[in-house]
Amino acid sequence: MARCDVCGNDYAHTMEIRLKGVTGTYDCFECAIHAVAPRCEHCGCRVIGHGVDAGGKIFCCAHCAQMAGAHPIHA
Repeated sequence: MARCDVCGNDYAHTMEIRLKGVTGTYDCFECAIHAVAPRCEHCGCRVIGHGVDAGGKIFCCAHCAQMAGAHPIHA
């Protein structure tokens, strides 16, 4: 059994996710999202889908990118 890096749950079916050379152990996708999903530069929510990359910053949607004045916007 392995322990989740986020919640500490000791679980037999954990998953490992490797991002930028760092591997984390998680007991569910929810914990993995809390650990590795970026936050929107405007509203702060976790970007779970593709998001919007504008000016080197990540936003959850085009609306947030526009509200932050980011250009150009690439969905």
